Amino acid sequence: MDIDYKAIGMRIRRFRKDKGITQQVLAELSDQEPSNISHIERGATKLGLPTIINIANALGVTVDDILCDSVCKSVIPYENEMLSIISDCTHAELKVLTENARSLKELLRKNYQ
Repeated sequence: MDIDYKAIGMRIRRFRKDKGITQQVLAELSDQEPSNISHIERGATKLGLPTIINIANALGVTVDDILCDSVCKSVIPYENEMLSIISDCTHAELKVLTENARSLKELLRKNYQ
């Protein structure tokens, strides 16, 4: 499996925005140049393990949270993301999301197994 640098960058951007910090602040917290953070978030550069670790620590997330799109066995980050998505839903919203998730799961298993 190839490393999906665009997905990594998108996750880093989302975590940064969720934390409410700028690229400049993330750069300072992770010992990076601001332009490098921009390149990373666009998936325009490959990043090494020390950079990934520094960014994960700066954002308060795990390396698995950042790399889960490129690691076949990553389940917990997706479960956590789903929990985060539904954490503020109303009863009616949860019902609709659950029905849709169930239907989508059945469709995926029918078509991809």
